[in-house]
Amino acid sequence: MIKQKLSRRRLLGLASVAGSSLALAGCSNFDFLGDQDDSVREILASANDLTYRMQRLLLGNTWLAPEYTEADIRQEQRPNGTTAIDTDEYNRLAGEGFSAYRLSVGGLVERPTSFSLAGLRDMPSRTQITRHDCVEGWSTIAKWSGVPLSSVLDQVKPRPEARYVVFHCFDNWQSGDTEVQFYGSIDLIDARHPQTILAYAMNGAPLPVANGAPLRVRVERQLGYKMSKFIKSIELVSSFADIQGGRGGYWEDQGYDWYAGI
Repeated sequence: MIKQKLSRRRLLGLASVAGSSLALAGCSNFDFLGDQDDSVREILASANDLTYRMQRLLLGNTWLAPEYTEADIRQEQRPNGTTAIDTDEYNRLAGEGFSAYRLSVGGLVERPTSFSLAGLRDMPSRTQITRHDCVEGWSTIAKWSGVPLSSVLDQVKPRPEARYVVFHCFDNWQSGDTEVQFYGSIDLIDARHPQTILAYAMNGAPLPVANGAPLRVRVERQLGYKMSKFIKSIELVSSFADIQGGRGGYWEDQGYDWYAGI
C-alpha cells in the first residue's frame, strides 16, 4: 500500500516540478522570473494554479501523505536552507534554550496570542514519520513532533476574511541588493490539514538549530521549501500584496511556485 501511495505522490511531485517549477535547484537560473510582466512567468503561474486545483480535485483536502516506521529512518535529516543564524536576538534566545521565546500569532484573528515554547509543548501533540522531498532532488525520512497548526488557529480564531497563514522567520536572506527577512505561507486548507504541525522535535530530540529551532512548519503534502524554519511569528492575511515581493514567500518572490504540492 505504501508503494502505491508513494508512486502517486512521486508522480504528482514530478508533474508539479516538471510542469511548473522546471529545475529550480539554482535560483540564479530563474532571475528573469522576477519580472512581473515576463510571459514565461505567466505560463508557469498558470501551471502552478493548475497543479493546485488538480491536487485539490483528485486528492481532496484531507488526503494524508505517506507515513513510515522508525526502521525507515536510515540517515540524519539533511538541513535545507539556512543552517545557522547569527543575530543578537536569536543568539540570546538559543543561548537560553529558547526559554524566553514567544510565538506571536496575529493579523486577521479575533484573539491575537503569544505562545511560549513550553506552552506549545503542553498542547496536544502529533508525531509523524514522513519523507521530506527537496526541489533539488534529494529526500530523507524523519520523525517530527509538534503541535497541530489547527490547534493554534482554534485558539486565535481566524476572521472570515483570512485566507493565508504567513510565517515570518528569524533568518535574513538577500533579495537582489537588499537583505530581507525570510517568510513563507500556506492557505488555510493546508494550515488545518492534520499533518501540518509546528514541529519542535525531530527524531525524538529537540529540534536542532540547523533544522530550524525553535519551530519549523511541516506541510507534508508540499516540497521542502514550503516548510519555513526558525519561525518568529505568524500572521493571518487575506492577500500577500503588501508583504515584500507580494508572491507569498521568499522563494516565490525569486520565481518559485507558491503551491508546491506533491
